[in-house]
Amino acid sequence: MNKLYEKIKDQFPMLKTQMNGKDLVYLDTAATALKPQTVIDKVTEYYTYKTCNVHRSIHQLAENVTSQYEETRDCVKKFINAKKREEIIFTKGTTESLNLLARTLGDQLLKAGDEILLSELEHHSNIVPWQLCAERTGATIKVIPLNDQGDLDLEIYSNLLSPKTKIVSVNGISNTLGTINPLEEMIPEAHKVGAYFIVDAAQMAPHGSIDVQKLDCDFLAFSAHKTFGPTGVGVLYGKENLLNELPPFQGGGDMIDSVSFEKTTYNKLPYKFEAGTPHIAGVLAFNEALKFIENTGSQNIQNYENELLIYAIEKLSKIDGLKIYGNPIKRASVLSFNIENVHTHDLASLLSMEGIAIRTGHHCTQPLMKRLGVFSTARISLSCYNNFKDIDRLCDGINKVKEILL
Repeated sequence: MNKLYEKIKDQFPMLKTQMNGKDLVYLDTAATALKPQTVIDKVTEYYTYKTCNVHRSIHQLAENVTSQYEETRDCVKKFINAKKREEIIFTKGTTESLNLLARTLGDQLLKAGDEILLSELEHHSNIVPWQLCAERTGATIKVIPLNDQGDLDLEIYSNLLSPKTKIVSVNGISNTLGTINPLEEMIPEAHKVGAYFIVDAAQMAPHGSIDVQKLDCDFLAFSAHKTFGPTGVGVLYGKENLLNELPPFQGGGDMIDSVSFEKTTYNKLPYKFEAGTPHIAGVLAFNEALKFIENTGSQNIQNYENELLIYAIEKLSKIDGLKIYGNPIKRASVLSFNIENVHTHDLASLLSMEGIAIRTGHHCTQPLMKRLGVFSTARISLSCYNNFKDIDRLCDGINKVKEILL
């Protein structure tokens, strides 16, 4: 698969830069992905030559940009295999998409005694909005636990489901352990008790293909910036009939049909949920990110990242005192670890001096940290623009840190 890397590396200008005088090794894709040149160029092109608003003016410039903007919606529809383009809502990111659901679906649906199921693997963005919703509605949150391998306990999940369960919201891939959750098993079980199933796909989108029709999830959310696109752009997918039943999330321009002081009527999907001027440059550039994935091939990306993951586990496992957390049945290219007697922040700082960028901390998964019995871990997250030499440099850097600190 080295041919794939050779095809990819020159498309990412940041890979030609240095950090602290050393060639950059970027191992923090789970936080945000690097951007191909085509994405960067599209942002520049919009602000240099095409600045205007969308869905409003009828001059040619606005009509052309609006057409390109809506083309991105069609590309997202294809990317996740949605049934209709109206099911694709643009937001600021996964966090806003999940807050939108908590404020609309949650507030409208839930009452005292109802239950929301989350998992121990969840990012704070898929916990806090539901806690706030539970406070407003009187609903209760129940938690699907992990087993010691780092997989969700599906037997306990089945036992937690009941007629009281109204919403299940679970990530497709853990941003901390890399666990790939068995959504294809979990979603039908939730539907049997009449619950809606929401997928946090922030980590799924860059690591493989998504088929919302095959999954039969009710809603799904992800962010452009983790999928080689710009920051400030996200997607909320929802089944058309369900989105039609939900009230608007925000009020303002573009989400209205007509406004009077006596009554306002709302726009049709998807615009009912897209109030105000959007991140136009970001949406246009996101199209280029999706084209990059399509041209590279989702399966090619997935296969190559799996090779990198296997190599990384093999190399890191040989380092004395290094503990990798979790050994799930299926894992994406994300690894969390600690080194005995080395603080994670010291590790990250010293690796940074070697030009190596990793993430340390709780990764916005403090309940998971508690389950693992730690306050912090080091995390590497690999992408198709990494190679085996990056992993070798990481391991050499870790050994150098150990020599300095131990």
